This record gives sequence, C-alpha cells and structure tokens, in this order.
Amino acid sequence: MEIIQSIPIQPTVKVLLSYATSKTKVDQEYDLYIHAPARKLYGYYMDQELVGCLGIELVDAHQCVIKHIAVSPAHRGKGIGGEMVQFINHHHSFSSIYAETDRDAVIFYKNIGFHITSLGEKYPGVERFACLLTGPPLQRRLSPST
Repeated sequence: MEIIQSIPIQPTVKVLLSYATSKTKVDQEYDLYIHAPARKLYGYYMDQELVGCLGIELVDAHQCVIKHIAVSPAHRGKGIGGEMVQFINHHHSFSSIYAETDRDAVIFYKNIGFHITSLGEKYPGVERFACLLTGPPLQRRLSPST
C-alpha cells in the first residue's frame, strides 16, 4: 500500500472513492486528503492496478478514524479490506481504530475483530453503527484471510 497524493484526482481513485461516499462528495473528500494534515489516503495495488483504498483521519498518534474504505467489485471477498486495515495499523501502531458504517458493512468490521454498537437511526430510515477495534497489538487480531 502507498499514500495517494496525485493532483488532480486520478480516475481510478475517483471511482474507488465513489464506492465509499456519494459521487457528489468525491472531489470534496479527496481535497481533504490532499490538504488536511490529519487525513491520509492509502491505495492497495495488485499487479500495478489500484484495486482498493482506505482513508483515515488521525485523532492522535495512537488513534484513527476510518473515513473511507473501498475495494473494486472484481476484487471483493479476497481479504483486501482486512489487509488494508492491518497495514494502516501496523504502519501507525494504533491502539484504537474507529469507523462508522451502515448495515451493509457491519459484517466486514465484525469479521476482523471490531466491536459493533448500533447508533440507531441517525438519518431517516438509515441505521448506523459504531465499529471500534482497541488494544495493542491490533495486528494479531486482524487476519489477512478476511
């Protein structure tokens, strides 16, 4: 994995980010990754093809919030998401990683060891979930096979 910092946003990055946020917000979110020091966007490559991305916001040296995580449809179910979470944790040595998600992604986070709490219906008809992974070292609990 490597940091994505290209200006302007590359088409493949734009497509991946659109899986994790609304298409109308992709440019705005990408701009935050380029200009906000606490934001980092990582790309996951297979055979020099960008197939996944993971964006985080650093809370401090030991905590982060996953802002975006996406894998191209052709590569889903191969453990790439779990590998990306494992990479950022290993790279930064976090003691906690937090994400907020919808029902569709809860199983992914639960399968890689996150504790899941319902936040209720934050938006009309949409239940949201808090996902938290704590305790050092996180990398032992994250399996590349997820």
